[in-house]
Amino acid sequence: MKRWLLGLAILLLVVAAAFFALAPGMTERSLNKIDGKPLAAVSERAKALHKTLTIVDLHSDTLLWQRDMLDRAERGHVDLPRLEEGNVALQIFSSVTKTPKGQNYDANSGDTDNITLLTVAQLQPPRTWTSLLERSLWHAEKLHRAVAKADGKLIDITDPADIDVLLAARRGNQLKTGALLSIEGLQDLEGDIRNLNRLHEAGFRMAGLAHFFDNDVAGSMHGTRKYGLTWLGREVVPRMEELGMIVDIAHCSRACVADILKIARRPVVSSHGGVQATCKVNRNLDDEQIRGVAATGGLIGIGYWDAAICDTSPASIAKAMKHVRDLVGIDYVALGSDYDGGTTVRFDTSKLVQVTQALIDAGFTDDEIRAAMGGNAIRVLKAGIVPLPRTPLPLAEAL
Repeated sequence: MKRWLLGLAILLLVVAAAFFALAPGMTERSLNKIDGKPLAAVSERAKALHKTLTIVDLHSDTLLWQRDMLDRAERGHVDLPRLEEGNVALQIFSSVTKTPKGQNYDANSGDTDNITLLTVAQLQPPRTWTSLLERSLWHAEKLHRAVAKADGKLIDITDPADIDVLLAARRGNQLKTGALLSIEGLQDLEGDIRNLNRLHEAGFRMAGLAHFFDNDVAGSMHGTRKYGLTWLGREVVPRMEELGMIVDIAHCSRACVADILKIARRPVVSSHGGVQATCKVNRNLDDEQIRGVAATGGLIGIGYWDAAICDTSPASIAKAMKHVRDLVGIDYVALGSDYDGGTTVRFDTSKLVQVTQALIDAGFTDDEIRAAMGGNAIRVLKAGIVPLPRTPLPLAEAL
């Protein structure tokens, strides 16, 4: 009997070790893919222009996964070596804290969660197993640790001066990449607006109000009720603007987008997605919403996966960007890859010259390409992360 129990214990230990060692990587490989379809030939003009661009990507979920972003990985879409190879000046890294089982674009409840098992499998600190707030704080800690180990090649971006330092270094041919923190769904507030201050202190400078389910801040385009801003959400938006946290409408329900655009005092972004005119998927923006975002001085970040552009080709990315340009002007066009967000794409960030080539092929001028690939994003980020003078505390925060 003792031998049998010992054998069972050893077997369980082996299974557990294999689970913790292999499951996180296997999960990521199954979700973050490159489809392997042909890529266009890149011209010498595109290569030369690409080297001169200041490139900003508004959305990547790399912090969700268990790998060192300073090392080039054989899975996923983003790490520092590939950002450098793609000439990315600034990458916005989002914190994903909860996704529903059976996730889909039509209707999800918030009753289940895929991320909890992932936090355990990745051996994250136990505080992250039960708290969405702690998951975001852990993602911030992961990024700050990477910055500390990067020998100056990766820079935290938390205020406009950081952006100035980054751009000056790159003009001086120093290979440096900026990293700015965002949030995918403010369910991580855990119903308490005071936690917004904690997230800001941890370095977060952008946040989407909802993700794949309705929460206590706002309704999701993929939720079951798809409502607008809640009473808490109507206090969160102005508080974000005061702190210098950019409001992101990606994944918001139509009612949520409308509510935000009515009360926004600062530029609003759609960090990653597409447009209905070129890809009729529910989360993509219609022309009225695009005009609304542009009226705030904000940005439309175009994604690279099939549900954003109904394809994965660089030409389809350029087609969506062209629609935004033609509708409201080049000043509101941006990149929003959704890399490492459970997406299948045509290329990883090391091959971003493919987008440059596609924009040339679509007839964009060099100045328009500079704006769309990052110039517009730099403008909005520098303005949007500056705190505003405080107004009286909302009741929920004063209590």
